[in-house]
Amino acid sequence: ETMKFCTLILAAFISSASAFSAVAPSQSAAATGNPGPVDRSMQGIDSDPDTFDPTEGDSPALIRNNNDEVWVPQRARPRRNRKNAAMRSMVRENIVTPSNFIYPLFIHDEDFNQSIESMPGCERHSLDSMLREVGEAYELGVKTFVLFPKVPDELKTNLGVEAYNPEGIVPRALRMIKSAYPDCIICTDVALDPYSDQGHDGVVEDGKILNDVTINQLCKQAVCQARAGADVVAPSDMMDGRVKAIRDALDSEGFTDVSILSYTAKYASAYYGPFRDALDSHPGFGDKKTYQQDPANGREALIEAALDAAEGADMLMVKPGMPYLDVIRRLKDASNLPIAAYHVSGEYAMIKAACERGWLNEKDVVMETLTCFKRAGADIILTYYAKQAAQWIAEDGLY
Repeated sequence: ETMKFCTLILAAFISSASAFSAVAPSQSAAATGNPGPVDRSMQGIDSDPDTFDPTEGDSPALIRNNNDEVWVPQRARPRRNRKNAAMRSMVRENIVTPSNFIYPLFIHDEDFNQSIESMPGCERHSLDSMLREVGEAYELGVKTFVLFPKVPDELKTNLGVEAYNPEGIVPRALRMIKSAYPDCIICTDVALDPYSDQGHDGVVEDGKILNDVTINQLCKQAVCQARAGADVVAPSDMMDGRVKAIRDALDSEGFTDVSILSYTAKYASAYYGPFRDALDSHPGFGDKKTYQQDPANGREALIEAALDAAEGADMLMVKPGMPYLDVIRRLKDASNLPIAAYHVSGEYAMIKAACERGWLNEKDVVMETLTCFKRAGADIILTYYAKQAAQWIAEDGLY
């Protein structure tokens, strides 16, 4: 259903664009970019003597230079810095490299991989497959990963106690990766929704998410993950005050070097559906609007950013990514901390849907999208395209 929805949305845009392209003249099959010399005087090219001449009259739009060629007398010509690939490369303001990426990996406690229908190309990995995927991405220059577990229903509870089981799937995965690739950076998701029988990021009572009780559980989860080898914990729950509590919990247990990547501006977005398919973590009731931000609000993100920074966050994240480039820019301008953007599952699925139908060139649109994140101010990009984009970058000799 998610893919069908994405297809309908994209079809609307494509059909609108087609209405214009349909009337454009078809390009000659013989077009080479070198059709022959052009008379730059532009004299005698029109058979009708009454055709408007932009170089004539009391207020001509163009004049003629010393060579009698039509000329716009403008000294500044920005196109000079775009005239060839070498020049464009020299003056390029933003460059995406694999070191900017965090690669999200879905894992489950099975001995096989399971494809995710709404996220073509993504899978729930077995732990052995996860390790191979990390190794392949690592060789391409992607050195940072974040783990998202699919937890069996029988282990889910309202209090999410499986989240801090030292023999749970995430601690075991952490130990495996750090043993095989000690130099890579592993991030962990700090939230209860994968472990909750209510499908929410926190503990539920009478239909409400209990803020402080939830933070109590998140502190246990973060310490458990740090003990297993997490380099970065990433609280995505959006409870008030959780960054301070998690920072204090980590420090009190001696994990002063474990970083916090806070989901600072996480919006109650419609773009998360495929991710929830991957983890089987759709809300059991209602929605998440009482703790995730309203998509209509931009300034509110600055409040969250100031609080998270004061509470000890090391990095700030905006989620989703492309629809919230303005928020990325706001946080970049307001904070000296590194800014992360999450290129979320719905954005990924929309690109996949369009490319599967031949409507877009996948490589071009993905690389443009990732560059847009950098241009908006993101230092870090979480993307399901991390491995593929790193491969494209390597093939193009850019890294």
